[in-house]
Amino acid sequence: MKAVKNVLNAGALLGECPRWHEPTSTLYWVDITGKSLNSWQPESGARRSLALPEEIGCFVFRESRGLVAALRSGLVFIDAIESGRITPICDPESDKPHNRFNDGRCDALGRFWVGSVYPPKDKSDAWIYMLDNQLDCRRKAGPLLTSNGIAFSPDNRTFYYADTPEHTIYACDFDLESAELSNRRVFHRFPVGQGRPDGCAVDEEGCYWTALFAGGAVVRLSPGGVLLETISLPVKYPTMVAFGGDDYATLFITSCRQACSDDELALYPESGAIFAVEAGVRGVKENRFVF
Repeated sequence: MKAVKNVLNAGALLGECPRWHEPTSTLYWVDITGKSLNSWQPESGARRSLALPEEIGCFVFRESRGLVAALRSGLVFIDAIESGRITPICDPESDKPHNRFNDGRCDALGRFWVGSVYPPKDKSDAWIYMLDNQLDCRRKAGPLLTSNGIAFSPDNRTFYYADTPEHTIYACDFDLESAELSNRRVFHRFPVGQGRPDGCAVDEEGCYWTALFAGGAVVRLSPGGVLLETISLPVKYPTMVAFGGDDYATLFITSCRQACSDDELALYPESGAIFAVEAGVRGVKENRFVF
């Protein structure tokens, strides 16, 4: 059994999007409801936080300095966590006032794939978009209730995404050069009542790791969608995983506090913390946005 360690009592209302920054050996993450971008350097213990004017669903590092972030109002450049200067890029869902952006990741050519969430959840009206290297943004998949779990296989031939309320992860054939998706199929569907697939990461063996929101666990799925491993956690609402550390074999796990009832907070007082576990396999390093 793998040992799970609480490495940071972040107190996040809705912790998400952990990202390891190799040049500085720093873990970044967001608190969506808390409207903040955060960082923590394990070696020194140094922490920083950038307060934002609205919810931030996710971000990716740029090949140059700074990052691209998905805010409620659209996609933006943020120069750095120190300065916090924000430059708008585009808002592909300006006609959808209920929606906000959620999960995203860069492909091997440095394009940002990002999905939205439709909070009322009475119909499927969330979508996945791609921001390319000329800052042109195109709709690529949907509609969904909640877009989540965006990832690419190590060989860049498979694109994954989840529809969290549907308990389902999908896989598509992916053409890296053209950025076209085809042959969508169910990769894995979780039984109702055992948690819902949230944020993810892929390892060097092509396996897909996902946090099970309301399931209190992280699971590892084979490239064929077979459940290989379950890691139980001391929180009910884990949200996303990310590989990091010097050998890129440490799995960091964010969690949510705001979803807990009073009784659940009493049972899971560490909710909102960041956890780490030695995965036993190296993760695929995150691609950066090229512009």
